[in-house]
Amino acid sequence: MGSGDGHGHSHAVTATGRHRRALVAVLAISLVIFVIEVVGAVVTGSLALLADAGHVLADAGGVALALGAAVLAARPPTERRTWGWARAEVLAAAVNGLVLAGMGVYVLIEGVRRLFVPAEVHPGGMALFAALGLVGNAIGIAILYRVRDASLNMRGAFLEVATDTATSVGVLVAAAIIAWTGYTQADAIVSILIGLIILPRALKLLRAAADVLLQAVPAGIDVNEIRAHITGLDHVVGVHDLHVYTVTSGLPVLTAHVVVEAGCFQDGHAPQLLDALQLCISGHFDVEHSTFQLEPPGHLGHEHETHA
Repeated sequence: MGSGDGHGHSHAVTATGRHRRALVAVLAISLVIFVIEVVGAVVTGSLALLADAGHVLADAGGVALALGAAVLAARPPTERRTWGWARAEVLAAAVNGLVLAGMGVYVLIEGVRRLFVPAEVHPGGMALFAALGLVGNAIGIAILYRVRDASLNMRGAFLEVATDTATSVGVLVAAAIIAWTGYTQADAIVSILIGLIILPRALKLLRAAADVLLQAVPAGIDVNEIRAHITGLDHVVGVHDLHVYTVTSGLPVLTAHVVVEAGCFQDGHAPQLLDALQLCISGHFDVEHSTFQLEPPGHLGHEHETHA
């Protein structure tokens, strides 16, 4: 029996694509902060500001990558790429996670080094330029806060701005301590703390991207529960070759071979059963894109062993 597909599916606009204006605004803010902090590093001699500028530039690159992926994901499917470029968003999220992880490791290593070789800085100027960066990052957080869970890339962009904000706060704290006490190792201690904040968040983003790329079952969906719902429908004998995965953020997909009573193919009941299956999956599990192959009892014996 042929397969059935959900009605009215559209892959043209992904979750990230719907919020491109927010990403453009955050990218512009990040580039302005980068220029400000580079100037600040030159004027004050602060290595912390220079390192923070590098962090901001890396994050701006991640946001730019997310934007590019969103544009690619909006391209229509082709004969060669039947899902279009939708998964480009997930690849971008993985790259963002790697960049964040790399920056976290760098901050930790650099922080440890500065414990033994503290940098000479001008805390007044250091605080001024860090405060300007903090204001810019606060605006970025305000822009992304409401849409941070829309997709992996939106989450990645929000985390990047959040870590930039933490870095700016850390630089401000270090500048204050140095100004009041002359304890220049404060810069190193704050850097290490920032690194310890960055790494777990980067790993979480990488794990989420890996789950999509490895076609793991989406969070919150229980395959056994899906199986129970399908087999609980009238005229359904069994289900096998059941797969649930995510193509990109906001696009879960389900495919399954459903064994139904032989009479369904004789009395014309199969189309109604197909509608019932799709309604069940979309209604109970919020999976709009489902494809079912209806089979009579005994058909499994004719299929390849990978379908068992």
